[in-house]
Amino acid sequence: MASLRAGARPALRSVHTAASLSHRSSLASFAAVSYNLSPTHGRPGSSHGSFCRHQIRPFASSSNSPSQPSNAKEPLPLEGITVVSLEQAIAAPFCTRQLAELGARVIKVERRGDGDFARGYDTRVKGLASHFVWTNRSKESLELDVKDPKDFRVLSKLLRTADVLVQNLAPGASERLGLSHEVLGRENPGIIVCDISGYGSYGPYRDKKAYDLLVQSEAGMLEVTGTEAEGAKVGISVADIAAGTAAFQNILAALLKRGKTGKGCRIDISMLESMAEWMSFPMYYAYEGAPPPKRAGASHAAIYPYGPFQTGGGGSVMLGIQNEREWANLCSGVLGNADLTKDERFKNNALRSKNRDELRAIIHEAFSSMGVDEVLAKLDSNGIANAKVNDMKGLWEHPQLKARGRWTEVDTPAGKIPAMLPAGVPDEGGVKMGPVPRLGEHNEKILKELGLDVKEEGH
Repeated sequence: MASLRAGARPALRSVHTAASLSHRSSLASFAAVSYNLSPTHGRPGSSHGSFCRHQIRPFASSSNSPSQPSNAKEPLPLEGITVVSLEQAIAAPFCTRQLAELGARVIKVERRGDGDFARGYDTRVKGLASHFVWTNRSKESLELDVKDPKDFRVLSKLLRTADVLVQNLAPGASERLGLSHEVLGRENPGIIVCDISGYGSYGPYRDKKAYDLLVQSEAGMLEVTGTEAEGAKVGISVADIAAGTAAFQNILAALLKRGKTGKGCRIDISMLESMAEWMSFPMYYAYEGAPPPKRAGASHAAIYPYGPFQTGGGGSVMLGIQNEREWANLCSGVLGNADLTKDERFKNNALRSKNRDELRAIIHEAFSSMGVDEVLAKLDSNGIANAKVNDMKGLWEHPQLKARGRWTEVDTPAGKIPAMLPAGVPDEGGVKMGPVPRLGEHNEKILKELGLDVKEEGH
């Protein structure tokens, strides 16, 4: 893949190329659900045929609004579903971006003046924030002060016909605003309300502030990540991503259930609980007070050699030995020392792990005369699992992503930027890869759709 420097871009795949998500293929039935929720149909299993008539309809394809692939043979799974989101930072925006990719219309409600504070995290993408462009494509931005009566009237009107409300405001804020499922469900029985918070809606930690690193700490992540001398956080917002993924999954399930019952529901997503699920292996490893997995840096705590090793060319490779056959192949075919298989220090995995310092030195010495590509080639030819220890430039230029057509472009207020299609193998259908909105970009259009006077509302 060509370098991104000096204005070059990755090989791009057209936005209009169909690219369904293989790991979401089981959601194909959503198309039928979407039809049942169209402006002229009642929700299945419900006598409320009128309350689901959508005043807010998906925008037609245009240069300044999110659009679906024009040549998609099938409707997108969530086409006809409207999601309103009072969101900021990562967890909720990551959830709703995935809903948007499946065809939902996502209206992102942002604070007047500054908007989502993630807009100001950095300026690395043509002056825009890297977190924001990652999690907010394919959405519409509605700039409101929800504490202002006029603006709250706009939000209320939206929610009367919305299918989903997602919010990750400060603990208790949505309830104080009257945005609980109990309240909203009186006028819109089919609405699904997803509340995302650090610790859930009840319990002793309910009102505790929660940011990603704080939740990583509470969830024990730092005990199993880092070096023997010091714990370390994960390099990405893993607690936010876990919560956003859980919210996305639960909303899809709630929409399927509503398609059968006609009833909405409330979903209570906790960052801690989402992260604790991902921590289940080390928790069970430490069952009944047993010692947890040891921190081993980038190496596996219990299997060795399974980790990064420097080469003579200035780079590193990751290799993993899973059984004695692979260990023998490594010794004879890569390290050039078949006698290592007879060394009492390394006769099985437990001993290799115990004596990892000595073994690491042997491997480093063998690799010191070879560059990364030569080491990788030898590992491949001997059936040893391996990977290049990449940097961000290497990921941008990864030949496998290029070969699979994973790149396209999306519009932003600062111009086009490369964007990766959601994970999955191209197939029938498509995904929505729309623009990253500027703050309040869709105010006028949404107000007109609601039948409200733009000047009167002060927008």
